[in-house]
Amino acid sequence: MQVSINNPLLRTPLRPLPRHVAVIGAGSIGPDIGYYLKSALPDLKLTIIDISQNAIDSALGRFADYARKAVVKGKMSEQQATAVLQQVHGSTDYDAIKNCDWVIEAATENLSLKRRIFAEVEARVAKDAVITSNTSSLPAERIFAELRYKNRATVTHFFAPAWRNPAVEVIDWPAAAPEVVAWLGWVFCNTGKLPLVTKDVPCFMLDRIFDNWCNEAALLLDQASAAEIDSVASEFVHAGPFFVLNLARGNPIITETNTLQADEEGEHYRPAPVFRSVEQWLTVAPGKRVEVPAARLGAIRDRLLGILLSQSVDILDRTIGTPADLDLGCCSALGFRVGPLSLLRQMSGEEARRVLDRLARERPGMPMPRRALADYLRFERHVLVDDVEGVKVITLRRPEALNALHDEMTDEILAVIRRYENDPTVPGFVITGYGTKAFCAGADIGRFPSMLGDREAAAQYSRDCSRLLVHLDAMHKPVVAALNGMALGGGFELAMRCHGLVAMQTSWMQLPEVSLGILPGIGAMVVPYRRWPKAAGTFHAMLRRCEKLNARKALELGVVDQLTNSPMELIQAAVARVLGLAKGHERIHDGPVTVPAFERMAAEAANGLALSPTTLRLLETAVQQAALAPTLSEALEIGYLAFGDSACTGAAREGIAAFGERRTPDFVAAG
Repeated sequence: MQVSINNPLLRTPLRPLPRHVAVIGAGSIGPDIGYYLKSALPDLKLTIIDISQNAIDSALGRFADYARKAVVKGKMSEQQATAVLQQVHGSTDYDAIKNCDWVIEAATENLSLKRRIFAEVEARVAKDAVITSNTSSLPAERIFAELRYKNRATVTHFFAPAWRNPAVEVIDWPAAAPEVVAWLGWVFCNTGKLPLVTKDVPCFMLDRIFDNWCNEAALLLDQASAAEIDSVASEFVHAGPFFVLNLARGNPIITETNTLQADEEGEHYRPAPVFRSVEQWLTVAPGKRVEVPAARLGAIRDRLLGILLSQSVDILDRTIGTPADLDLGCCSALGFRVGPLSLLRQMSGEEARRVLDRLARERPGMPMPRRALADYLRFERHVLVDDVEGVKVITLRRPEALNALHDEMTDEILAVIRRYENDPTVPGFVITGYGTKAFCAGADIGRFPSMLGDREAAAQYSRDCSRLLVHLDAMHKPVVAALNGMALGGGFELAMRCHGLVAMQTSWMQLPEVSLGILPGIGAMVVPYRRWPKAAGTFHAMLRRCEKLNARKALELGVVDQLTNSPMELIQAAVARVLGLAKGHERIHDGPVTVPAFERMAAEAANGLALSPTTLRLLETAVQQAALAPTLSEALEIGYLAFGDSACTGAAREGIAAFGERRTPDFVAAG
């Protein structure tokens, strides 16, 4: 089966998941890399190598501490923690890595040291063992110049804290075998990471953003204090550059990386001299700020925004990374509130040009756009599009939100479908989720809280959110949902409007809206009763009690057409289903349907949460009225209006407030 590689899980790997990994370096990031791998692959054998036994002992202690905290927080069971801590060994002897199928070097940023380490590694491991270096700046071509088998080596750049930060840059350099780069992307995607493939240049992609953001902040110290600069930067990032430098002890790193960039690409990258004389910055913590005079604020803001745009267009002009990876990586790895290209999209062209022109005057030599600014914005940020046997596979990629729907993603899915739905060479579409956890974890609350108490606005919001689903209803070409994990709320509503569903054995579905004091507003009170009438009792329980529906039960009920055991099998099954439906698919029933009566029950969810009786009454009435509607469109309209009614209840106000405050709602008082 021929596929593209935008979604790493669409490619059949040429080797299995690793069985024995060695991490060389028991300092700051090495043990974190190892803990991430063991958490994701508990059966993995992990060997930590260091010249210091004390460092190894400290690393093993850190493992135990991480696992203990995970159990206390309920993120891991005792049994899982035990598995994570098994088969973890430390050694000062390189002979301990002989049987490894992957060796990750995580020593200091010293080229000669890294080369010595890899000489020791290559002398011991098999010639097909994968070898990678965790470096933030040194090009792979230099690190691996002396290796005998360069094709199995590349850079895998993790971001701190590596056990939690999802991003990892995988460097695609000329000597690396394409199947090795593809395998690393597949492994990372399977284990909860976000692999970002970049070109082999100094500092790769994301550190070009981070290092120059920090260096520019230091160069602004002749105009403002570190606390003032961090306060201005908080508009764009969750933590200001000086706060992050304190946290990471990053002053020497910026000096090193920007010296490398300056030597390679020009003096405008030379690091600020102050980095060599300061150990700790006097600044403010995230969420805190000091007052900054307006003129000074504007100057700082323009420079920080200018350097961000300058580095971004340079990365894209030199094809160091893709626009979507750049935007997503800045948020996932570096803590930006929105990506730089999303910022550019929010700005007027005149404002963006003003900021860049000012940067050009104040910082001569910094890269400027080589194209019209609008050209940098022509990409899909939240979906990946692949071609499998002519079928367009659309992957929802918002891993930071478990692929939850929002307006931009909805519009991107719809745009891709419209682009190809009249193409005679495209038989249909598959929609799936990124990674292995979630197909789609519902819909972002978005603008909805501002509509509480406004029936018409809330109902219109529901109609607007249905624009993709209504389009699917009318399509002639088939669309199949490939459930690679959980499908919650709006995510399940999207899946049930597709013309076929296939799922992983471990997938499950849920409609949790009533636990928020609202109703499912984009079809769940209507569509399942018309598509799968024999499963009406199950959908009653899902809507009223938030009961989960596992994939096996969904198969028995006819909701799901086929179950699979792996992501690649899932896509194969979905593509086959599309091809099978290409000559025609069954439409959602357009006439009235019979829905069984709702049995009396306590206002309580399956997990014991007390629910709002008012919300339940609205739901039951809407389901019954929609079933009697003479057409599907009229039935959906009943659902939109019922959603609007629910937005005007005390239960909705309490449920949405509790969600935002991360607490259990109290529907007893709300009604």
